[in-house]
Amino acid sequence: MDSGQPDMKDYLTQVSTSDYRSSIERYSAILNMVLEGLPLGEILHALVLLIEAQKVGTKASVLLLSDDGKRLLSGAAPNLPSEYNEAINGVGIGPNVGSCGTAAFLCQRVIVEDIENHPYWEAYKQLPLKAGLKACWSEPIFDSVGKVLGTFAMYYDTIKAPTDQDLNLIQEAARLASLAIERSRGLHLQRLNSKIFENLPIALVITNDKHDVLSVNPTFLESTPSYIADSKFFDIVQYLSCSDPELVNDLMLSIERGHAWQGQLKGLKAADDIIDIKLIVTVIRDSLTRQNCYAWMFTDITARKTAEKLIDFQNNYDQLTGLANRKYLFKKLEELIKQGTNQDYQSAKFSIMLLDLDYFKQINDTLGHDNGDLVLRNVASRLIKVLPENSLPARVAADEFAIVFSGNQNSEDLVSLANLVSKEIGREILINGQHISLTMSIGFARYGSDAISAEQLLNCASQAMYNAKARGRNCYQFFNQEIQIEAERTAKIHFHLKKAIHQGELQLYYQPIVEPKSGKIVKAEALLRWRYNDEFIPPDEFIPIAEQSGLIVEIGAWVRKQAVITAIELQQKNITMPISINVSTLEFWSSELQHNFIQFFDDILQELDIDVFPYKLITLEITESLLMKQKNEVNELLSMLRKRGIRISIDDFGTGYSSLSYLVNFPVDQVKIDKSFIQQLETDKRHKALIEAIVSISKALDLNVIAEGVETEAQLAFINQQNIPFVQGYYFYRPMPKNEFISLLSDS
Repeated sequence: MDSGQPDMKDYLTQVSTSDYRSSIERYSAILNMVLEGLPLGEILHALVLLIEAQKVGTKASVLLLSDDGKRLLSGAAPNLPSEYNEAINGVGIGPNVGSCGTAAFLCQRVIVEDIENHPYWEAYKQLPLKAGLKACWSEPIFDSVGKVLGTFAMYYDTIKAPTDQDLNLIQEAARLASLAIERSRGLHLQRLNSKIFENLPIALVITNDKHDVLSVNPTFLESTPSYIADSKFFDIVQYLSCSDPELVNDLMLSIERGHAWQGQLKGLKAADDIIDIKLIVTVIRDSLTRQNCYAWMFTDITARKTAEKLIDFQNNYDQLTGLANRKYLFKKLEELIKQGTNQDYQSAKFSIMLLDLDYFKQINDTLGHDNGDLVLRNVASRLIKVLPENSLPARVAADEFAIVFSGNQNSEDLVSLANLVSKEIGREILINGQHISLTMSIGFARYGSDAISAEQLLNCASQAMYNAKARGRNCYQFFNQEIQIEAERTAKIHFHLKKAIHQGELQLYYQPIVEPKSGKIVKAEALLRWRYNDEFIPPDEFIPIAEQSGLIVEIGAWVRKQAVITAIELQQKNITMPISINVSTLEFWSSELQHNFIQFFDDILQELDIDVFPYKLITLEITESLLMKQKNEVNELLSMLRKRGIRISIDDFGTGYSSLSYLVNFPVDQVKIDKSFIQQLETDKRHKALIEAIVSISKALDLNVIAEGVETEAQLAFINQQNIPFVQGYYFYRPMPKNEFISLLSDS
């Protein structure tokens, strides 16, 4: 911008010799103050006094333009009334804003000879008139590029017009003020830059094109080894010696060509301490030497990288085992599938093995979750130990692990891997002083042949795994369409079974137990039936699903309640009929369930509003596996139930562990010979021998014996020959609905 002012040479030719000498003195005085680095306020104060001394009657002021260029702020006005200075401090610039506000806005000199009658002062004249000021001449202060920095003003207590000498003086004052302001601001900026440089948390070193150190800040000295920081030559290659060589080469080539560079590398904080750094190299052309200089800015991002790694681990890895988590597994599956999509999915084969620990819930329930976690960590470390390099192990659920095998694995390869994993996991683990042997159920699914999406593939493997569990656990199963059909039916059954109780679909049938010689009904077994959409769902199909899903606990409570109600109804008809109730092993697994089992009999007294519960009419049929799995807890629970009068029967005797010790050590009242032995009496003499042994041992231990599954004359004859006191089977009665059962007893 053109300030409209003559340059210094033109200006000096216009003044007299005496004025010239005075002007030089003023310039010298102000310049010395500037060079001494005195505060701007002191310099402007001195400048105002020098001008006032030159022109008697003048009261001068300097106003500085605010950073936003909209207001004028007090700079120096030692002889103007303080009340006036305070009033105009911060006044906005614009047309008709006094002499100074208008001069700053118009970027030109403003001469007001009569404040009271001048339009520029119309809105503000009361301020100067009150202070006794009647004339004001204002000169804009410009910087070296013509930008307004402020104004220099001369006030008088009389109406006054300037002479040429006055105009020269105010022009000179503005120039001196400009010199002081620019130089002071430059020094201030330089000091500020130096202070920033010294206190910058980023390590900064400035070098020439030969890597000689020109300047270095304290942060750099603190963050680099002494043999690098103290050197006058910055060996950047040595400092970055732990970085990727290709990145370092790219950096050096860039700066040799005079180009800036930025990236992430590794630097030496100490001889044995490597840190992650972000490096920005800026190229600066030195106008004096005409050479390139380089500003190397190093930011320590070690903490950030560590945090990123932690966040990445938390997002993608299981914190308990360190294996990939479900999210990361799906990510990798999607990547493999994308490869197959880009090529031919038939040629991009991979397989997934899903394995689930058998009976892991019992480990948590008996040993506690902390010890259960130890087991899971042990399993994870064993998997890593035996799996091939082209595999990805992941933990996808509590005790469920998935392994992805890249490549075209055939069935024999996968079976070998399954056997290898099973053998390694099956080795005994010592947990909390107890030796534990683990087994697992394994399901396989293959990309392309079984599914072509990650979700479908994992679902297929899951179906195969659950099929392996249904086959007895501790085995493997490949996915096929039969499994798909079976899984769909299982899912359907599970879905509807959840609503079966509340929709009245469950029923109890009763099968009489008789004295074989007289045919007299002496007991009955309550058998659960489910009728859905006019179809009876077989118990051996829906009960395992109920056990697997946990619904068996609610169903078992419903069965006990209905059986008790039946026993009470029969009592009210003067019919005393003991009823046997099957109890699932899972209803006893935890201490909470065991407590609830006892509490059930207390709660039902209140619910049915009866005074005495018919404990002696209830027999609980349990399996051998329950006695073997939780000896101490179950022994205590069964003892409590027997003290109340409930009888305990071992169901399907001979098909489980068949340890004779628990017949002695556990509170048991009777054994039930499994129907599989009875039904093979006529074809296998060994079954006769087994039955004879069971009867003999039971009688010796004073236990009642019931033979179930009797259907033929020959079977009944053998039962009578062994003097087995109680029989259950189609030969006498089939299971029947409650009303039919009560009618049968009433007619007997």
